[in-house]
Amino acid sequence: MLNLVLFGPPGAGKGTQADYLIKKFKLKHLSTGELLRDQIAAHTELGQEAKSYMDQGFLVPDSIVIEMIRSELQENKAVNGYVFDGFPRTVEQAIALDELMIINGTEVAAMLLLSVEKEELISRLLGRGKTSGRADDQGTAIIENRILEYDVKTRPIKDYYAAQNKFHRIRGMGTVEEIAQRLIETVSAL
Repeated sequence: MLNLVLFGPPGAGKGTQADYLIKKFKLKHLSTGELLRDQIAAHTELGQEAKSYMDQGFLVPDSIVIEMIRSELQENKAVNGYVFDGFPRTVEQAIALDELMIINGTEVAAMLLLSVEKEELISRLLGRGKTSGRADDQGTAIIENRILEYDVKTRPIKDYYAAQNKFHRIRGMGTVEEIAQRLIETVSAL
Protein backbone atom coordinates (compact mmCIF):
# COMPACT_ATOMS: atom_id res chain seq x y z
CA MET A 1 0.00 0.00 0.00
CA LEU A 2 1.38 3.42 -0.99
CA ASN A 3 0.44 6.10 1.54
CA LEU A 4 1.59 9.65 0.88
CA VAL A 5 1.24 12.75 3.02
CA LEU A 6 0.93 15.78 0.73
CA PHE A 7 1.92 18.74 2.78
CA GLY A 8 2.26 22.49 2.45
CA PRO A 9 0.83 25.79 3.58
CA PRO A 10 -2.68 26.94 2.67
CA GLY A 11 -2.69 27.74 -1.06
CA ALA A 12 0.27 25.49 -1.92
CA GLY A 13 -1.89 23.50 -4.34
CA LYS A 14 -2.27 20.29 -2.38
CA GLY A 15 -5.75 19.51 -3.72
CA THR A 16 -4.74 20.17 -7.31
CA GLN A 17 -1.56 18.11 -7.05
CA ALA A 18 -3.31 15.29 -5.19
CA ASP A 19 -5.36 14.68 -8.35
CA TYR A 20 -2.21 13.96 -10.35
CA LEU A 21 -0.87 11.55 -7.73
CA ILE A 22 -4.23 9.79 -7.44
CA LYS A 23 -4.47 9.22 -11.19
CA LYS A 24 -0.85 8.18 -11.65
CA PHE A 25 -0.66 5.77 -8.71
CA LYS A 26 -4.37 4.80 -8.40
CA LEU A 27 -4.69 6.09 -4.84
CA LYS A 28 -7.62 7.34 -2.78
CA HIS A 29 -7.67 11.04 -1.94
CA LEU A 30 -8.26 11.71 1.72
CA SER A 31 -8.68 15.45 2.21
CA THR A 32 -9.54 16.62 5.68
CA GLY A 33 -10.65 19.91 4.15
CA GLU A 34 -13.23 18.10 2.01
CA LEU A 35 -14.30 15.91 4.92
CA LEU A 36 -14.80 19.00 7.07
CA ARG A 37 -16.65 20.90 4.33
CA ASP A 38 -18.94 17.88 3.81
CA GLN A 39 -19.71 17.86 7.54
CA ILE A 40 -20.38 21.62 7.47
CA ALA A 41 -22.66 21.32 4.41
CA ALA A 42 -24.59 18.53 6.16
CA HIS A 43 -24.98 20.79 9.21
CA THR A 44 -23.70 18.09 11.54
CA GLU A 45 -22.64 18.95 15.07
CA LEU A 46 -19.07 18.03 14.13
CA GLY A 47 -19.29 20.28 11.07
CA GLN A 48 -20.59 23.28 12.98
CA GLU A 49 -17.89 22.92 15.62
CA ALA A 50 -15.22 22.69 12.91
CA LYS A 51 -16.69 25.70 11.07
CA SER A 52 -16.27 27.96 14.10
CA TYR A 53 -12.53 27.24 14.05
CA MET A 54 -12.12 27.43 10.26
CA ASP A 55 -13.93 30.77 9.94
CA GLN A 56 -11.35 32.33 12.24
CA GLY A 57 -8.43 30.80 10.36
CA PHE A 58 -7.60 28.34 13.16
CA LEU A 59 -6.90 24.64 12.84
CA VAL A 60 -9.69 22.23 13.77
CA PRO A 61 -8.81 20.32 16.98
CA ASP A 62 -7.01 17.00 16.62
CA SER A 63 -9.75 14.94 18.23
CA ILE A 64 -12.26 15.92 15.52
CA VAL A 65 -9.90 15.36 12.62
CA ILE A 66 -8.44 12.07 13.88
CA GLU A 67 -11.89 10.57 14.38
CA MET A 68 -12.83 11.48 10.78
CA ILE A 69 -9.62 9.87 9.44
CA ARG A 70 -10.14 6.72 11.52
CA SER A 71 -13.62 6.34 10.05
CA GLU A 72 -12.41 6.82 6.48
CA LEU A 73 -9.66 4.20 6.87
CA GLN A 74 -12.14 1.68 8.26
CA GLU A 75 -14.57 2.27 5.37
CA ASN A 76 -11.91 1.95 2.62
CA LYS A 77 -9.66 -1.01 3.44
CA ALA A 78 -9.36 -2.32 -0.14
CA VAL A 79 -7.64 0.70 -1.71
CA ASN A 80 -4.08 0.78 -3.16
CA GLY A 81 -3.15 3.56 -0.77
CA TYR A 82 -3.96 7.14 0.15
CA VAL A 83 -2.91 10.65 -0.57
CA PHE A 84 -3.44 12.47 2.72
CA ASP A 85 -4.16 16.12 1.95
CA GLY A 86 -4.39 18.46 4.93
CA PHE A 87 -3.58 15.76 7.46
CA PRO A 88 -1.53 15.49 9.55
CA ARG A 89 -1.10 19.14 10.52
CA THR A 90 0.58 18.64 13.88
CA VAL A 91 3.17 16.20 15.21
CA GLU A 92 0.47 14.74 17.44
CA GLN A 93 -1.67 14.06 14.36
CA ALA A 94 1.35 12.51 12.58
CA ILE A 95 1.87 10.16 15.53
CA ALA A 96 -1.86 9.32 15.52
CA LEU A 97 -1.71 8.65 11.76
CA ASP A 98 1.26 6.30 12.24
CA GLU A 99 -0.75 4.46 14.90
CA LEU A 100 -3.79 4.24 12.59
CA MET A 101 -1.56 2.95 9.78
CA ILE A 102 -0.09 0.24 12.03
CA ILE A 103 -3.60 -0.86 13.05
CA ASN A 104 -4.39 -1.14 9.31
CA GLY A 105 -1.17 -3.06 8.55
CA THR A 106 0.60 -0.35 6.58
CA GLU A 107 2.64 2.85 6.96
CA VAL A 108 3.22 6.29 5.50
CA ALA A 109 5.72 5.92 2.64
CA ALA A 110 6.60 9.61 2.21
CA MET A 111 5.78 13.15 3.21
CA LEU A 112 5.87 15.46 0.21
CA LEU A 113 6.19 19.16 1.10
CA LEU A 114 5.09 21.68 -1.53
CA SER A 115 7.29 24.71 -0.92
CA VAL A 116 5.73 28.02 -2.06
CA GLU A 117 6.65 31.66 -1.32
CA LYS A 118 4.30 33.58 1.06
CA GLU A 119 3.35 36.27 -1.48
CA GLU A 120 2.33 33.59 -3.97
CA LEU A 121 0.25 31.81 -1.30
CA ILE A 122 -1.67 34.99 -0.48
CA SER A 123 -2.28 35.71 -4.15
CA ARG A 124 -3.51 32.16 -4.82
CA LEU A 125 -5.85 32.17 -1.80
CA LEU A 126 -7.35 35.58 -2.55
CA GLY A 127 -7.95 34.41 -6.13
CA ARG A 128 -9.58 31.21 -4.90
CA GLY A 129 -11.69 33.20 -2.45
CA LYS A 130 -13.26 35.16 -5.30
CA THR A 131 -14.64 31.99 -6.86
CA SER A 132 -15.04 29.56 -3.95
CA GLY A 133 -16.92 31.73 -1.48
CA ARG A 134 -14.85 30.22 1.34
CA ALA A 135 -14.74 32.59 4.31
CA ASP A 136 -11.17 31.57 5.15
CA ASP A 137 -9.97 32.73 1.69
CA GLN A 138 -11.70 36.15 1.78
CA GLY A 139 -9.28 38.48 3.54
CA THR A 140 -5.56 39.00 3.77
CA ALA A 141 -5.62 39.10 7.60
CA ILE A 142 -7.33 35.69 7.83
CA ILE A 143 -4.99 34.24 5.20
CA GLU A 144 -1.93 35.56 7.01
CA ASN A 145 -3.25 34.04 10.25
CA ARG A 146 -3.66 30.68 8.47
CA ILE A 147 -0.08 30.87 7.20
CA LEU A 148 1.16 31.80 10.70
CA GLU A 149 -0.76 28.84 12.17
CA TYR A 150 0.91 26.64 9.56
CA ASP A 151 4.36 28.01 10.37
CA VAL A 152 3.98 27.56 14.10
CA LYS A 153 2.04 24.30 14.33
CA THR A 154 2.71 22.30 11.21
CA ARG A 155 6.28 22.87 10.11
CA PRO A 156 7.57 20.67 12.98
CA ILE A 157 6.04 17.74 11.07
CA LYS A 158 8.87 18.12 8.59
CA ASP A 159 11.33 17.14 11.32
CA TYR A 160 9.13 14.24 12.40
CA TYR A 161 9.13 12.70 8.90
CA ALA A 162 12.76 13.66 8.23
CA ALA A 163 13.75 11.59 11.28
CA GLN A 164 12.07 8.62 9.53
CA ASN A 165 13.79 9.40 6.19
CA LYS A 166 10.36 10.08 4.65
CA PHE A 167 10.62 13.85 4.05
CA HIS A 168 10.80 15.20 0.48
CA ARG A 169 10.69 18.93 -0.36
CA ILE A 170 9.11 19.69 -3.74
CA ARG A 171 9.32 23.14 -5.34
CA GLY A 172 5.68 24.25 -5.54
CA MET A 173 6.26 27.15 -7.93
CA GLY A 174 5.75 26.95 -11.69
CA THR A 175 2.95 25.51 -13.79
CA VAL A 176 0.59 22.93 -12.34
CA GLU A 177 2.05 20.35 -14.73
CA GLU A 178 5.67 21.13 -13.79
CA ILE A 179 4.89 20.72 -10.10
CA ALA A 180 3.00 17.48 -10.79
CA GLN A 181 5.96 16.09 -12.72
CA ARG A 182 8.31 16.84 -9.80
CA LEU A 183 5.96 15.02 -7.42
CA ILE A 184 5.52 11.99 -9.69
CA GLU A 185 9.29 11.67 -10.19
CA THR A 186 9.86 11.80 -6.42
CA VAL A 187 7.20 9.18 -5.66
CA SER A 188 8.38 6.93 -8.49
CA ALA A 189 11.85 6.91 -6.95
CA LEU A 190 10.63 5.74 -3.52
